[in-house]
Amino acid sequence: MAGRRVVVVGGGFGGFHAAREFMKAVPREANVELILINPTDYFLYVPLLPEVAAGILDPRAITISLPRTLPGVRLLLGQVTEIDPTGQSLTYADPEGHSGTLAFDQLILAAGSVHKLLPVPGVADHGHGFRGLPEALYLRDHITRQLELAAATDAPAERSARCTFVVVGAGYTGTEVAAHGQLLADLLARRHPELADQPVRWILLEATDRVLPGLDRRLSRTADRVLRERGVEVCTETSIRESTQNGVRLDDGRFVPTRSLVWCVGVRPDPLVAATGLDTVDDRLAVDDFLAVPSHPWIFACGDAAAVPRHRSGGLAPMTAQHAVRQGKVAGRNVAAALGFGRAARYRHRERGFVVDLGGRKAAANPLHLPLSGLPAKAVTRGYHLLAMPTNRLRVAVDWLLDTVMRRQQVQLGLVRSGAVPLDTASPEVPDLGVAYTGPESAGRAQPATPDTHQANAQERKARHGSE
Repeated sequence: MAGRRVVVVGGGFGGFHAAREFMKAVPREANVELILINPTDYFLYVPLLPEVAAGILDPRAITISLPRTLPGVRLLLGQVTEIDPTGQSLTYADPEGHSGTLAFDQLILAAGSVHKLLPVPGVADHGHGFRGLPEALYLRDHITRQLELAAATDAPAERSARCTFVVVGAGYTGTEVAAHGQLLADLLARRHPELADQPVRWILLEATDRVLPGLDRRLSRTADRVLRERGVEVCTETSIRESTQNGVRLDDGRFVPTRSLVWCVGVRPDPLVAATGLDTVDDRLAVDDFLAVPSHPWIFACGDAAAVPRHRSGGLAPMTAQHAVRQGKVAGRNVAAALGFGRAARYRHRERGFVVDLGGRKAAANPLHLPLSGLPAKAVTRGYHLLAMPTNRLRVAVDWLLDTVMRRQQVQLGLVRSGAVPLDTASPEVPDLGVAYTGPESAGRAQPATPDTHQANAQERKARHGSE
């Protein structure tokens, strides 16, 4: 047992809970080292990200310190660029571009997911995603900036374009972004007399026949009704054909002048999964009921990186936080069992319902499949998030309380600009500040930036900022 090393790749829902469960299962006196590799020193509670973008929550409230909440775990800041499954080693790159290698006895791959890009011209150049703090902070500043620029111009066409916001994808993220964004934009517009007669449009596009297509239809109907009552233009069976600097062209031929495109179409597994060379299903690592890779039983996977079979209903477990949390716990315990501590268990999970925060006093929820809306759903939604967060509950609750009794702060700090949050990055949690991570699909991963790179990045940012 001497000198055993377990490595967890990724500190999201799956990786965080895998590390936590492993440390609970393994005695302190055991000579086992657990290393967690993550690009940031925090676990991000992503479901509350729309409230950060809306200015309700302080961004620090939804960031959980890894060193503080995972005592005994060695944190390596960086991203894994290559994994040798047979040789049981990996290569990683730190935030300053230095690389290193690491051997392991057991590996938990919880690398998560990245934006799903479709072959739509211009989307990568003019759209922005919504998966990390940099993107949420950028969107908050961007909404504020667009309305301030709209109030400052006398050109009706420009003012209208700057007051139009398009969200593509009405899944969980897109629906909440549109709901919170619309309330924030209306709040900001009221402080500008110049915009008194100017409509502030929010357009939510969904390629299927309803919003929240992956959830219960009753949740979908509630969300659809709330959004439409607020004036959000919900366009189902509609997507975009092209994105330009001046707007987006829908697939029905209409052109919508806008300076704001939020891409929430969905996610795909981190490209690191395919780079392992191991068997995949729907681009996710093929695992058995114990979350282990059959051909390499010392490798486990969980969360969005894992193709976990669902025996009751067939297919694969969906890529949701609920499944990632529970898979992470099972993976952590099973890796401990592989080292002789405890017994391995199969992954089994039934849906316990979902919650969707629609901003203000509105929400939709179905705890234990009981459909709720309005204030009861809001109470359940906020209670669920507080219980699900590993810590920082009091900070979040205080921010919610302050938002009900005080005016929301309405300033743009300009700390995260357009070029720092490109849509085609493989690392949405890390802003592009001139040093990029390299690895599978090198977009967004670690190589030292050369003078030419800095110049090219500066030119790209200048061009993008000009379009804002």
